[in-house]
Amino acid sequence: MLLPDYHIHTARCGHASGGMKEYVEQALTLGLKEIGFADHVPMYWLAEGDRDPELAMPECDLADYVAEIGKLRGLYPDITIRLGIEADYIPGYEEKLRRILERYRFDYVLGSVHYVDGWGFDNPAYIQRYETCDLDELYFRYFKLVRQAAQSRLFDIMAHPDLVKKFGFKPRCNLQVLYDETARVFAEAGVCVEINTAGLRVPAGEIYPAEGFLRACRNNGVPVTTGSDAHLPNQVGHQFDSALDLLTRVGYIKVALFNARKKILQNYEQNRSRNGYTGCF
Repeated sequence: MLLPDYHIHTARCGHASGGMKEYVEQALTLGLKEIGFADHVPMYWLAEGDRDPELAMPECDLADYVAEIGKLRGLYPDITIRLGIEADYIPGYEEKLRRILERYRFDYVLGSVHYVDGWGFDNPAYIQRYETCDLDELYFRYFKLVRQAAQSRLFDIMAHPDLVKKFGFKPRCNLQVLYDETARVFAEAGVCVEINTAGLRVPAGEIYPAEGFLRACRNNGVPVTTGSDAHLPNQVGHQFDSALDLLTRVGYIKVALFNARKKILQNYEQNRSRNGYTGCF
């Protein structure tokens, strides 16, 4: 299994389980050659007392997170382990986030949108709000935030870029129009799009992003990378065969790897390996 898994969480975020070694060992079992941890950055936009310990790591854990990845690299020389971080885009707090990201030599930064006007729309605790919200307006507002996030130039990869579909609520509006506009912004901003298999584990029942969205990214020359959004060790590389099928069906012939926030595009072959995955790199 040779696609990179660049979206792996740790128990520090408060809603994942298992030791970091367990995630690495699962990757080795699957035959992955490169992974990256990308846990949730501290909730920098809230006052200390308002931060939810079940949603992101506390500020005091960030240095230890970085240090532990350094130790894992020494313990597991047979696999490339990248230092990533997942950071929420919150309008008005761009400079505060920039200062946090500049403290460490990250290999890549995942950008994500989990909040629309303060509503954690992907949190099951607040799912009842879908019963009264205007889904067309929600999708319009969500994709506008995703585009703003890309335009901020804070991020290297846009993670689960249609996360708003998580619980299966769909609008009446033409989603392809939103996909096309967002893909054009991704291309202009120079960010990658993430193929994220976590959508297969939730009511949405499909990979992030939707095929129409990914095709729009491909048509606009947006590079692609892959991630499982693992919150348990056994989710590392989850359904990467489906990710590969989508990748090749849409027409991508390269995936993006990262080192010190520098993007490297690698070709992959179309023949299947004995494990059912494409040989690449």
